[in-house]
Amino acid sequence: MQTQNRQIVQGINLPQVIDWLQNRAGGLYGGEAITQLEHALQCASLAMEEGASDTLVIAALLHDLAHMADDETDETFPHGELAALLLAELFDRDVTEPIRMHVDAKRYLCAADPLYWSGLSHASQRSLIWQGGPFSVTQATEFIDQDYAEDAVRLRQWDDTAKVVGAKTVDLQVFISMMEKLNLQFTRQAETSVRP
Repeated sequence: MQTQNRQIVQGINLPQVIDWLQNRAGGLYGGEAITQLEHALQCASLAMEEGASDTLVIAALLHDLAHMADDETDETFPHGELAALLLAELFDRDVTEPIRMHVDAKRYLCAADPLYWSGLSHASQRSLIWQGGPFSVTQATEFIDQDYAEDAVRLRQWDDTAKVVGAKTVDLQVFISMMEKLNLQFTRQAETSVRP
């Protein structure tokens, strides 16, 4: 676990993740006109529509999970990093790394595409300032050369467009079933019960 002038981050279990989505995600998502749950479902549905792997679909669903944690803000702990830590014992790196990197992916896209910043919502443009601003050319090159960077960029692009009021999405229960299949703790328990 990691500390950043704060308490040690404790992971959460899958029932808690589901509870947070069902009971803590009803508030407005940042400065947008949709709820956190609507944003999560739209993001995961976009990933599914584009044929993303199940792990990346779940990363899209859970990328902002830290916004639902008690007493946490990006000022105390960057939400991508916090969500990855909270989920580290539940899912492998194919899920947690794109989540951890999705804020830096926005910084990368601002450096790589001159038109990207102007397409961001006002809330996302504002948050970019305290997230560190656009990467330099060197930082952008270093970012995109990392493992999972391309997945993080795809996640970021869905994140940016998943802000449509009244959009139709895949039902949360479909994603819950996917999470159950990908859950490391569940997989380990099933393997242990099958062994002689």
